[in-house]
Amino acid sequence: MVERESDVQLDETKAGVMTKAELVDEVARVVQLTKKQAETIVNIVFDSIVDSLRSGQKIELRGFGSFRLRNRKSRTGRNPKTGEKVEVPSKKIPYFKPGKELKELINKTLVEGEVPSETNPGDLAASE
Repeated sequence: MVERESDVQLDETKAGVMTKAELVDEVARVVQLTKKQAETIVNIVFDSIVDSLRSGQKIELRGFGSFRLRNRKSRTGRNPKTGEKVEVPSKKIPYFKPGKELKELINKTLVEGEVPSETNPGDLAASE
């Protein structure tokens, strides 16, 4: 089978990104479940996080990180097309803060033979 140039470009643009479908595949493979069962588990986890945030709770996953809400105040913005002033209402924004263990795992010295990721270790610390 001959790869078309468009297929190769799609693969290159997706490099370094794990989709929900790929996460489901990985869970199914590691735990030896069907894809349908793994998808149900992944959906339950995501739905639980969303429901907790919606109800104002903070989610702490020890060794991984925490999800919380940040409040953005209302402000006056501008319509980029017309330049007209527009009132932007206050809103809640979900925020993820990586845990100490996750940071250490990402930034530990690479084992011989491992391919370094494209992420600069300083990028994670700068995002806090």
